Amino acid sequence: MKKSILKIKGMHCASCAVSIEKGLNKEKGISSVNVNLATEKANLEFDSAITNLGQIQKVIKKLGYKSEEETLEDEMKDSHHEEGQKNIKKLRNIFFGSLILGLPLFYLVMGKMIGLPVPNLSLKVNIAIQFSITTAIMLLNWDLYVSGLIKLLKRNPNMDSLVETGTLAAYFYSLVVSISAWINPGMVKEIHLYFESAAFILVFISLGKYLENVTKGRTSQAIKKLIGLQPKTAIIIKDGKEIQIPITEVKEGDIVVVKPGGKIPVDGVVVDGYSGVDESAITGESMPVEKQKGDEVIGATINKTGVLKFRATKVGSHTMLAQIIKVVEEAMGTKAPIQLLADKVSFYFVPTVIGIAILAFVIWVIAGQGFVFALTVFVAVLIIACPCSLGLATPTAVMMGTGLAAQRGILIKTSKALEIAKKVGVVVFDKTGTLTKGEPEVTDILSTNQTDLKQILQTAASVEKSSEHPLAQAIVERAEEEKIELFVVTDFQAVPGKGVQASFNSKKIFIGTRKLMNENKVSIGESESIAVNLENQGKTAMFIAVDNNLIGIIAVADTLKDHSKEAVKLLHDMGKKVGMITGDNKRVAEAIAKELNIDYILSEVLPHEKSEEIKKLQEKGGIVAMVGDGINDAPALAQSDLGIALGSGTDIAMETGEMVLIKDDLRDVVKAMDISRYTLGKIKQNLFWAFFYNIVGIPIAAGILYPFTGWLLSPIIAAAAMAFSSVSVVTNSLLMKRYK
Repeated sequence: MKKSILKIKGMHCASCAVSIEKGLNKEKGISSVNVNLATEKANLEFDSAITNLGQIQKVIKKLGYKSEEETLEDEMKDSHHEEGQKNIKKLRNIFFGSLILGLPLFYLVMGKMIGLPVPNLSLKVNIAIQFSITTAIMLLNWDLYVSGLIKLLKRNPNMDSLVETGTLAAYFYSLVVSISAWINPGMVKEIHLYFESAAFILVFISLGKYLENVTKGRTSQAIKKLIGLQPKTAIIIKDGKEIQIPITEVKEGDIVVVKPGGKIPVDGVVVDGYSGVDESAITGESMPVEKQKGDEVIGATINKTGVLKFRATKVGSHTMLAQIIKVVEEAMGTKAPIQLLADKVSFYFVPTVIGIAILAFVIWVIAGQGFVFALTVFVAVLIIACPCSLGLATPTAVMMGTGLAAQRGILIKTSKALEIAKKVGVVVFDKTGTLTKGEPEVTDILSTNQTDLKQILQTAASVEKSSEHPLAQAIVERAEEEKIELFVVTDFQAVPGKGVQASFNSKKIFIGTRKLMNENKVSIGESESIAVNLENQGKTAMFIAVDNNLIGIIAVADTLKDHSKEAVKLLHDMGKKVGMITGDNKRVAEAIAKELNIDYILSEVLPHEKSEEIKKLQEKGGIVAMVGDGINDAPALAQSDLGIALGSGTDIAMETGEMVLIKDDLRDVVKAMDISRYTLGKIKQNLFWAFFYNIVGIPIAAGILYPFTGWLLSPIIAAAAMAFSSVSVVTNSLLMKRYK
């Protein structure tokens, strides 16, 4: 399956997005389509053996829209933002042009009502001025009429079709009355013209479109900020000289130089130098990270102190920043399950509104209220209906939510993940490398016969230096940390499953399990209880003996990560149950679970059995999240309702998991769930107001209050209300910036 993003031009409301989706879903070879009104993009997945982008674009053209493919390079250049700015400028000009033309018309028609002196013009002059100004405003909004007409002809009417039908009805009615009055002025005692209604509807609609695009542009600022992190140039070493080149010309293998205060242009590995690097823009980690030879550096991070030279390993669309942008973009293009209801409503919305407008018109004519009254109702119903607010309610909140998460080093890959995170009841953590560091450390050195502790460590490390076992490496590393000089042993031998032995100065040294001690007639005695106590704490106890005398015990354990305990506590505070899954033995698992206060312990589980254990938890009726390192936990991540993969910062676009935590801080699991809760709350608020507005607004426009109050909604007020409904929804999403 091939994935692609198409930029779509000509969408004006939710029904546009839904009609494109419906049209493309009928095509063979297309497996999934998500059209996002807020980003004006379509995220596609299709079988390139059956169809291609050219054919897909033809279908979109038939539906009345323009499209072009977007590459990640386009996104990195932020061409979408530039086009958006051009469109905003155009809409601003249309609005101000319409307003400047409309003010004299408003003064002429409404001046007397608000007590302004109005010149006493003849009927013919009055008609001529109203007709001329309204026609000019309609021509200024020509794009709206073209869009509305095309969608009507394609039988996919949209918001523009509603505005077009309403304003043209008012305009042509006024034109017919004007011609009659112009030809036979003596026959017309009183005339009702609706030129100013048509004109001011367009003024408010153009204002609404302008404000909507301005606020919509702000919702994608997370992407703009990420793109803005990338420096424009890089300094590379060529033929022994430092030269500055555009970042687009940096190739893999180039040696790049970054001076203090400079931005690291691409991903790479340090070959020379030492410095602290501020990675907060990518990982959210506030403290600078020390970098020296052999360490990886990430593009778009800031070099703080020393000069660094590094070999470029990932450039262009392969850098971590580019992958983050890609993930965030794709997340913004997906749809949350909650949006499906809004989409269904949007698809039938415009035809339903046209039906209601016609029905209301007919009812009022039959009721004897006359043509002018019925026309007012017809126009008001068409104008007040707003599918835009329905279409923008979810995507704008999703864009803000994924942006908030990205700024905190959390990549949310789908809207579904953003929605489901709040509903999770059980969070299951892999133990090794997730809750623990995944690297054994020496935790205890105990003497059993008053031998000096440094001597015990020296003896153990000197023997273990010849072993490749992870526990042996932990002992050697501890000796190196304490700068203990090791001696050279002879006759080294590893005893599988039991330990190691070697000789020094004709003495035999044994390090290992009880079995090894027993086989070599070393008495453990009272030290057994010390070892059991250590093992109950989840540690591996190793006995050290010289000849037949036990001199000490060294305990090694895979220690907890800094924030594991806090993360589990915070999840409990949120009302979540916490589980741990591990291949380790029951005693070690229980010791760690006790320390962390974990609810479910799944121990001695083989990698291929992890997904089955997750399935069992799901069968109990809970929504389960799995947190793992994304490699050996892939089946479990896929089985869970929400897979959260830990990214070490090397391969950020890992396919496992629907969320990726860039830095290995488990508190980010809590942050991700809280952002989910916050975003879902905003989506519900937006949808409530969008539905409430239409459910209340359309009946009022249809005249439901008139028999009781004698009040009828003016089409001009309807236009103002419609314009601000979608703006209010987007503004509510923008308030998410205040999230803490």
